[in-house]
This record gives sequence, structure tokens and C-alpha cells, in this order.
Amino acid sequence: MGVRRATAVLGRYEPVAIVGGLWLVAKLLRYTFPALFPTLREAPAFSATLLGAAYTVMMLLYALMQFPSGALADTVEDVRVVAAGALVAALGGGLFLLPASVPVLVAGMLLVGVGTGVHKTVSVSLLSRLYPERTGRALGTFDTLGTAGGVVAPLLVVAALSSVGWPWLLVATGLAGALLTVALALRVPRGDAPTVGLASAVRATDVRSYLPPFRRPRFLLFVAVTLCFAFAYNGVVAFLPLYLVESGLAAATASGLYSLLFAVSVVQVVSGDLADRLGTLRTSTLSLAVATVGLAGLVVGAGDGRLVLGGAVVLLGVGSHGFRPVRGAYLAASFPDEVRGGGVGIARTLLMGVGAVSPTVVGAVADAVGYREAFLALAAAMAGGVVCAAAMVATE
Repeated sequence: MGVRRATAVLGRYEPVAIVGGLWLVAKLLRYTFPALFPTLREAPAFSATLLGAAYTVMMLLYALMQFPSGALADTVEDVRVVAAGALVAALGGGLFLLPASVPVLVAGMLLVGVGTGVHKTVSVSLLSRLYPERTGRALGTFDTLGTAGGVVAPLLVVAALSSVGWPWLLVATGLAGALLTVALALRVPRGDAPTVGLASAVRATDVRSYLPPFRRPRFLLFVAVTLCFAFAYNGVVAFLPLYLVESGLAAATASGLYSLLFAVSVVQVVSGDLADRLGTLRTSTLSLAVATVGLAGLVVGAGDGRLVLGGAVVLLGVGSHGFRPVRGAYLAASFPDEVRGGGVGIARTLLMGVGAVSPTVVGAVADAVGYREAFLALAAAMAGGVVCAAAMVATE
């Protein structure tokens, strides 16, 4: 009986392990490129302008794929869409079997942008379908696995540079993605969306059919919560190492604390389960409040040493990562099954667009009046999310 029960449990969580594993591979591919930029920059062909432009286009393609991939999943079938995106991303890694050159690098990055852009939105819908009673826990596990890709990417780059060479790291990551795609196709239960022709699939990207939830004030208020969070979090992620150095820490210490921001992402499993028990709105309010305290601690504690700043980073990481699966669960539950993928895609496009603007704003404020004032503005934005979430709880 014990063996049967263990087998049943493993079978129950096999889909989230496979889908989360693919998200880990996607994040690993994306975060490997910035870690490689110092090495690539040593070659005359790879200018800083070229590397920055390639990365910007990669992330723009990632953002632009959110809605169409979700809409196609509503019509074609979610597992097939995730598999197609994973194969495109794996091909991006596989290109580095060719000799490293500017065209190979750019083509590989663009394929990674398109392929990984398919994954997150559709996976939120897929996991909410497979785990309707434990959506928060499933998304927490999924996001934790993905964040691990960001944690280990710099370490793997260092290891690859001292051994087999960095192209083989991307090739091996692409191969892992291809193998997980096979497992996805064979082991993850399919949805019941009908297979349709290309014309019908294209018509599914008509945005008007996804708009009804956006006409509801409460849903718009939650969108405001996510936009406040996206603005604050992306600004922090872009400038935290530099802010910590400006606050008096050594560069190595600042890098260590930056890694710690992602390392505490294991809290996503806890917050996802908590959302299943307490509700998404209450858990959102709690998570964002913790993140706000952490951000405020960075502002108040600037110059007070690594212990104070390290504690603030931990609180910021716990609150920020804790909010992610809860946000996904709320968004997924806000749309009917037949339009869930596209609806979540629209919401994610909005929040990612605001998040993309944030580093530019933070940089401008920092140049004008200082980094501390810039981070104070980020803390105010995060606090705005807390206020909106608390208002939703109060009127629930």
C-alpha cells in the first residue's frame, strides 16, 4: 500500500515537475546570456551596443508572445503550445553547435526570446486546469523551479568557461529542454480544446473576446496591484547591486546579496499553499506588505552595513517571490476556461510592459537626485500595491 500511495503521489505531481522543469530550462537559457556578456565583450565583434540591443529585442519578443500564445492555447490546446515554444527555445540553444559568431548569437537569443515567451502564460493556464484545488501550490512549485534557473546560471557559466566552453552550456541546456518536451508530450494530460485550422487559431487572437474581466472594477484594481509590484520589483532587480555598492558594500558582497534575492524563492511553495487556504487576496496583501518592509529597509538602512541590508534583501525577496504564484492563481481564476490563456496573456503583457519601463525611470531619478531617492519611489510603488490589495480584502 505504501508503494502504491507513493506512486500515486509521484504521478499526481509529475506534470508540475515537467512543466516546471521546462520553465527552469527557459530561465537558465535567458539568464545565461547576461552572465556571458563580460566574456563576449572581450571579442571586438561583440560590442556593448550589440549585446544590449540583442538582449532588449529578446525580451521584447518574450513580452510580445504572452497574449498570442495564451490565445492559441485556448483554441489549439495548451500542451501543444507549450511543447512548440519549448522546442523553439531548445533550437536557440542548439544553434551554438555552430561556431560562435554575431549572427549565431543574435539568432540564438531571438529564438530563446520567442520560445520562452510562449511558456509562462500558457503554463499558468495549464497548471490551473490540472490542479484546480491546489493551483497556488502548483504555481508556487512551478515558479520556484523557474527561479532556480536564475540562481544557477551564473555558476554554470563560470564552470563552463573553465572547462568545456560556454557554447556547450547552451547546447546542453537546449538538449535538456528537448528531452523535457518529449516528457511533456508523453506524460502531461491534454486539455479538451479542439484542434482547429490555422485561420480559426488566428481569429482566436482577437482581443475583444478577452476583455469582459477588464471591465470589472475589482479585477482592474487587482491589475493595479500587479502593475505596482511589477514597477517596483523590476526597478530593484535592475539596480540592486549598484545600489548596494553605493550604500557602502563591497562589490562581492553586493553580488552575494543579489543572489540571495533569488535564492529565497523557495517561499513560493509556501505562499502558493497559503493562498489555497487563506485566499489569494489576503495572501497577496501579506506578501506585498513584507516586500514593502524590505524595500523600506533598503532605503532606511543605506549605509548601515551588510547585516541590515542583507535582512532587508531577504524580506524583499520573501515578499516578492511569495506574491508571484498568488498573482498567477488570481489571474487564472478571473477568466473562463475557454479564454483563460489569452486573458492571462493580456494581463502579463501589461505588467511586463510597466516592468520594462521601470529601470529607465529608476536610472533617470538616480542620475538626477540619487539612488536612495529612486529606491524610495520604488518602495512607494510597492506600498501602493499593498493599499490596493488591502482595499480588495476590505470589500470582499
